[in-house]
Amino acid sequence: MIKHIVMWKIKEVAEGLTKEKIAEKIKRDAEVLKDKIKEIRELEIGINVKPSEAAYDVVLYSTFDTMEDLDRYQTHPEHVKVAEFIGKVREARVVVDYEVE
Repeated sequence: MIKHIVMWKIKEVAEGLTKEKIAEKIKRDAEVLKDKIKEIRELEIGINVKPSEAAYDVVLYSTFDTMEDLDRYQTHPEHVKVAEFIGKVREARVVVDYEVE
């Protein structure tokens, strides 16, 4: 199984939305991917509730059966649409992909 974790720092204002509204939109848009992309085994989105200089604003936790499934997810048109929006509203992004048995 592959675990895919991504965190974003969100701009204060972007695309006509405040940071809070952006985080809510990311959560809403990403959560529906589970119903649209069959390769997703598990998907969870969290919005940070304890701001600090070190904290990121939004986290995505997802799992896939194989690395190939993760690759298909990342190139799926529905994921690409969400990722394009996030690219416009984020200041920073970090990602970790790892395998567990």
